[in-house]
Parts: sequence; C-alpha cells; structure tokens
Amino acid sequence: MSISAKLKPAFWDYQEGTGPFKHLFNFRRIWKLTVALTGVVTLMPLTFMAFIDYSVTRNAIKSENVLRMARVVSNTSSAISFFLGERKSAVDFITHENAFEDLKDPLRLAAILKNLQKAFSGFQDLGVIDSSGRQRTYVGPYELENIDYSNQAWFREVLGRGVYISDVFLGFRRVPHLVIVVKHDLPDGSFYLLRATIDTGQFSKLLSGLELGGHGDAFLVNRNGVLQTPSRFFGNVFKKIHLTLPEYSPNAQVFEDQSIKGVPLTVGYAYIANTPFILIIVKHTDELMKHWYQTRKKLLWFLLVSMATILLVILGVASYLVNKIYVADERRVMALHQVEYTNKLASIGRLAAGVAHEINNPLAIINEKAGLIRDIFTFKKEEVSDEKLIGLVDSILSSVERCGTITKRLLGFARHMDVSIQPIDLKEVIDEVLGFLGKEAEYRSITVDVEVADGIPKLRSDRGKLQQILLNLVNNAFQAMADGGHLRIKAYRYSADSVLIKVSDDGCGIPESDLKRIFEPFFSTKKKKGGTGLGLSITYGLVKKLGGKINVQSAVGKGTTFTIILPLKLQPKRGLAHASSVS
Repeated sequence: MSISAKLKPAFWDYQEGTGPFKHLFNFRRIWKLTVALTGVVTLMPLTFMAFIDYSVTRNAIKSENVLRMARVVSNTSSAISFFLGERKSAVDFITHENAFEDLKDPLRLAAILKNLQKAFSGFQDLGVIDSSGRQRTYVGPYELENIDYSNQAWFREVLGRGVYISDVFLGFRRVPHLVIVVKHDLPDGSFYLLRATIDTGQFSKLLSGLELGGHGDAFLVNRNGVLQTPSRFFGNVFKKIHLTLPEYSPNAQVFEDQSIKGVPLTVGYAYIANTPFILIIVKHTDELMKHWYQTRKKLLWFLLVSMATILLVILGVASYLVNKIYVADERRVMALHQVEYTNKLASIGRLAAGVAHEINNPLAIINEKAGLIRDIFTFKKEEVSDEKLIGLVDSILSSVERCGTITKRLLGFARHMDVSIQPIDLKEVIDEVLGFLGKEAEYRSITVDVEVADGIPKLRSDRGKLQQILLNLVNNAFQAMADGGHLRIKAYRYSADSVLIKVSDDGCGIPESDLKRIFEPFFSTKKKKGGTGLGLSITYGLVKKLGGKINVQSAVGKGTTFTIILPLKLQPKRGLAHASSVS
C-alpha cells in the first residue's frame, strides 16, 4: 500500500446517495471548506503581520541608506565648495595686495604663482587681462599671452558678477580646465581681471577618496547635465548623462532612478553653491539593500515554516473531525437505501406510463391492421389483391416510423448528446425544428415562412446546439405572438466565411429599456406566464460557443427580430463538449 493510500481519510472516496440533501453529506467538500476557512482565519493574521514587519523593516533600511547617502553627498559637496572657495579667496587676496603695475610684471606674477602652488594644490597658471579682454601678462605652461578673451562666455559673466567660477571647458589650450576670475576696479574707473586656471584632476582626487563600493560612482556635472569629471559608468568629460537632472535644492537630496538597462539606482545630489557644478553620487539599490535581502530570506523562511506547521495541524484536525462525522453518517446512509430503492421503482413506473401513452396510438393501429390482414386470409378464399395488402403493410410501417420519430425526438431534444462537429444542411435543421413545433403552429393558426437562399454551403458546426438555438428562438416567438401571428425565418450568405439567420415575429415586442438586459440570466418579460429568464441567456451562450454573434431589434406592438451570424466552419475549442449541459 502506498503512502498516499495510508494517509487518505476513509471519507475521501465516499460517494453519497441521492436525495435533495445529499450536498449536506459531501464529506470531501466539508473537509475542504473546513481547511479553507480555518486556514484563512489562522494564516491571514500571520501573513499580515509578516507583511507589516517586512514593509517596516524595508522602509527603515531604505531610510537609513538615504540618510547615509545624503550625509556623504553633503560632506563631499562641502569639501568641493571649500576647495573652490579657498582658491577663489586666494585669487581675490592677490588683487587686493598687489598693484596692477606689479601684476603686469611677468617675474612678479611668476613668483605669486609659485607661492600659490606651494600653499594650494591645483593652480596651473595665472593671467592678467585688461578691460578690453586682452591678456596682458601670462605665466604658465602654455603660450597664451596677448590672447583676446573678449568673446569668451566667462569674460562676459565676470563683468556682471565680479567673481566667476567657470564650468569645465577646452578654451584656447584645447585641454579640459576651469578658471577662477576676479574683477578688480582701478581708481581711474577702469578695471582688470586676474584669471587663475585650476586643474580638474583635483576634483577626481577628491571624489576617488569616497568609499562607494563595487557599483558606486561619483562625479560632477554642470547645470546642463554634462560631465565635468570622468565617470565610471556614464562616460568621460563633456558627455551628457542619461539620468534625470535633479531640480535645484539648497540641501543634499536623494532620489531613485534606473540605468539604461533598467537597473534600479539610488542617486544623491547637491548643488555646490556659487558654482555651476552639481555633485552626483550613484549606487546600485540592490547593493545598498544587500543586508536587507539576507534578513528578508530569514523572514520568508520563518513565515514558510510557520505556515507549513499551521497547515499540517489544520489538515490533521479537520481530517479527524470530518472522519467522525463520516462514521456517524454511515447509519443514515443504510437507512436511506431502502427509501431510495422504493423511490426508484416509482420513477420507473411513471416513466413507463408516459412512454406507453406516447406510443399507444401507433401500436393500436399496428394491431388493427395486422388483425385485418389475418381476417382477410381467414375469411376470403380467393386470392387477395396485392395492392390492398401493400396498403395495410404501409400503414403498419408508417405507425412504426411514427414511434421511431417520437423516440428520436425525445433523444434529440431531451437528452444531452456528445458534441459532434459535422456538415449540416441549414434548411434541413430548420425544417426539423419546425416539424417539432408544427402541431402548435397549426393549432394556433400561426403562419411560418422559411426563406433559405440558394448557394449556402453546408455548415461545419454542432448540430445539436444549432437545433437548440433555433428551437429556443422559435418557441420564444410563439409565446410572444397571438393566435394567427406570422413567423418568418430567413437565411443567406453573410460573407465568404459566415452565414446569417433571421428569426422575425409580429408579436408584442420588447420595450427598449429591456433590450440591453434581454440576454441576462433570469431576466424575463413573461415571468407571470411561467418564464424562467434562462432561454435567451442559454441561446446567447450557445451562439458564442459556435463562434457566432447574436443581436436583437424590437419595437413594442410591432414584433421582434433576432439576428444570428455563424461561421461556416467551427473550430473545435476546449470545453465545447460541455456547452449543451447549460441547457
């Protein structure tokens, strides 16, 4: 015996008896319901608390990472601001401590540059520029004396500001650099500019000292998002980054973004005061949350083990209790067996009486004609004419055929038959349905017109469903019409791969307010006459299962027209075999 067979409760394969209350003793259903409800009640609080703890812990770690990132950004931006401010103050100090004539002396200016380079790192050269924009004196590694800077953007900026720190640019030397320019007014109303060039490599040294981890990056950009220092992941100087350029804020800020490949990023930034620079530090969010992921695994393992333990207890207790109910119900089942047997005999008797009533008349005709044939042969000595015998035999065969027709109709419209996609003659199906309801039409003097266009090929569809669709619509039309009404069925080729069927009557019609709900289950306009509201709903579902469409047009007092569009070839679909079970 397998382990599953040993663990399976005794009630699992129990098949309850028939009766209106059999659902009350569906032990497998009771067991499933007990397990489901108990599981929800016990596991939901645990899951909810685990989710709350997960969210709180995750948010706390994210907040800690944001604060740590903001602190690093703030400290680094302060260091860069101090670096530039210190050198700006040194250049400004030189203009106040030295006369213009002294600064124009190349030897004096060279001595000043040498002292600056000893005291401060980063200075590359110095230049004195007169009010016309021409560099009068220059000391440094390049040949830039007498260069005209009047058309340079930084020259126009410093005239308005007095002090100017540029972003990184190439300039005449074609090398990335930035300048600090200080304007100094002379007593005669003119002015001159002292221009100092700063090596951008100093920024790279400051940023490289940050401990950012394997996927961290720190760099400077200008207000247009153009790199001012090299970046590990975003390219070299003067390349525009793809990150969202942050809005101005006086304080360090942190936001979330993603790389071109969709990798989540945590980005910290700070605008460096009185400069065109923005400091940006980027880290992979997954790397920042690495420790949290380890904690999350432990939390998930705890949750899964707890849920598994609770489920095992629930399964055991539910199986024990339901099994007790099953044992107690055994006596009830034994007592009901006799009642069910008696009820079955009564049902068979009622069925036999109904069938006997249906075929009684054809059998009486058969009996009469057979007796007549016997009398003919008994009392008449002369040869009986073949024509008379043939007529009697034909009458017998007709009665037998009538019995067969009754049986076939009973099987065709009252029993669920297997789904079969086969070639169907539309005219033949319509005639079959009308033949089934022909007596009612004749009794009520209802005129039925059928118009099937020539050239309609045979449909490949489900014959039983198509019969049921037409039967429902014709039956609905009969109920809507008064005696002497008129029913019209029209069919023709709608397109290359579909056919259209119209069923029209001149009955009472449907109010416009009800048309939108006419295909809803349990909606009926004739509930006082015994309507259940399921006929058109079932018809709608059958049409959809045959791959078609159905719509209705109606006017009160004028009649109703149902239009069906069906494909000529129905493609078999999963679940089609169960379609007729709804009827």
